[in-house]
Amino acid sequence: MATSKTVQKSVQKGARAPHGKPAKAPRWRPEKEDLAAIRIAVTTIGDLLLTAADRHPNDDAIVFPDQKISYGELAARAIERARGLQAIGVTPRSHVGLLLPTCLEFVEYFFAIALCGAVAVPVNARYRAHELRYVVENGDLVTLITTSEVPEQVNFIERLITAMPSLAGQSDPLQLHVPEAPKLRNIVVLGKAGPASFLTAKAFLKLAKSVKPDAVHRARLGVRVRDVGLMLYTSGTTANPKGCLISHEAMVRNSIALGRHRYQLRYGDRFWSPLPLFHIAGILPMLATFDVGAAYLTMAFFEAGKALRMLADERVSATYPCFVTIMSDLIYHPDFQKTDLSRIRLMNSNFAVQPAGIRDAMLKAMPNAIQVGTFGMTETAGTVTTSMLTDPLGQRTGRLGKPLPGIEVRIVDHDTGLNVPPGARGEVLVRGYSTLEGYYKDPEKTAAAIDAEGWYHTGDVGSIDPAGTMMFHGRTKDMLKVGGENVAAAEIEASLQRHDAVKLAQVVGIPDARYAEVPAAFIELKPGEVATAQALIAHCKAEIAAFKIPRHIRFVTEWPMSTSKIQKFRLRDQLLKELDLG
Repeated sequence: MATSKTVQKSVQKGARAPHGKPAKAPRWRPEKEDLAAIRIAVTTIGDLLLTAADRHPNDDAIVFPDQKISYGELAARAIERARGLQAIGVTPRSHVGLLLPTCLEFVEYFFAIALCGAVAVPVNARYRAHELRYVVENGDLVTLITTSEVPEQVNFIERLITAMPSLAGQSDPLQLHVPEAPKLRNIVVLGKAGPASFLTAKAFLKLAKSVKPDAVHRARLGVRVRDVGLMLYTSGTTANPKGCLISHEAMVRNSIALGRHRYQLRYGDRFWSPLPLFHIAGILPMLATFDVGAAYLTMAFFEAGKALRMLADERVSATYPCFVTIMSDLIYHPDFQKTDLSRIRLMNSNFAVQPAGIRDAMLKAMPNAIQVGTFGMTETAGTVTTSMLTDPLGQRTGRLGKPLPGIEVRIVDHDTGLNVPPGARGEVLVRGYSTLEGYYKDPEKTAAAIDAEGWYHTGDVGSIDPAGTMMFHGRTKDMLKVGGENVAAAEIEASLQRHDAVKLAQVVGIPDARYAEVPAAFIELKPGEVATAQALIAHCKAEIAAFKIPRHIRFVTEWPMSTSKIQKFRLRDQLLKELDLG
């Protein structure tokens, strides 16, 4: 297999630890953040991998439950795939899509695209045909990497042909002509061969041999750190998603600020995250671990039992579960109580926005872990604020931390744009190296989101207390107007989640002839628990004002999801249809 001279030289020198047996991590001591000692470190996404391979060629880079790969081998594979991409016409600044589940090939091609100087466009693996067509066309994808292997019963090839029917009539996989997506020229399919219009993996690798490795490095060395390296479409909690343009500097520098400086990750750490790699919260911790030569542990899809086994068997030292749906599945799994999680030293748990039952169960199971809270989004290359490791427990579990070094946060009155007093709620504004370059092909939305002074208007409601720690209170669009009164959906959800039987609650607003809008709640109960709508309404009446009480309650066992977020608009549409409210 082809590899770079740099990687070859590092392999000859030998690694600090044998493949599969990382060296013991140094004693981990939380230290106060010393801003004077921090130096700005930034590179491109591609060079981040090559640097890690130079330093730790034989150490674990990526670990799945059933396979793993070293830094040296991953770098070699990424270079080979970059040669293949160049052979089929990918040039610097081309947009290349990744329609793959979380898998080793995703990582290889993600870095291969960066090495070519092209823009990686991870595509949500849950997208339906019409969403795929929109992203492929709107994103001006020239090449798309996908697979014939069917993850979780999703057939990507069938969905792509449904999205772009003209694919079925194509015969030259090197030069597609697709009216539904005029820029698209190739679709590379991994696994078994697809239709004639799809380029097989075997043919792709054969073409790769026609391009010399130096051609990849010439492209790599021409990339600027402020070039766009990644385009991620927002999670789709509303209508058509927006393509967020994220620079190499934003992505890499934010990963370094989070991992090296705030989390104090070190060589030898084993960092587990179940979040999909087509999401910013999957890419960010992966790059953070690569920066320090640690191992990134993940899984093709989240399953609580398999996750708990991996946490124990792989001697995980840091974790990044983050979201309420993942956390609740872990603690309500029958194996949770008997799984030894005491080795975990650090966990991004976001307890401030989790039901209290989740917080209490995790604190008991992981007595040695420092729990931290985090606030962030795609448009800021991930994390904006996170806890200091030296913060008191109450701050780390009740708030969402302080801005990363180099990032500014303001809380402003939505109407006046003026800063609100400490502790008061307002819209969250963010400015710094990590904010997006803009929304692709959408200057109006870009201008509305980023003002003349460079502040990104998040649309989130937040507050900053006198100690400088952040709290999230919901979306500005997640506010209900009930008879002229402003009501935060998050407040009603928190009340419902304090009921002993409730695992998760989501609240939406629906039209009402008298009050203009009223709350409606969707409830997932804890395993084995029973509750009636009447009981939940009675519970709310004891805690919150009458105008905030849900007028409708529906019970669910499965949530409509984007990548990591529950799609409330689908819940609302479902109820409007049921109630015939148009």
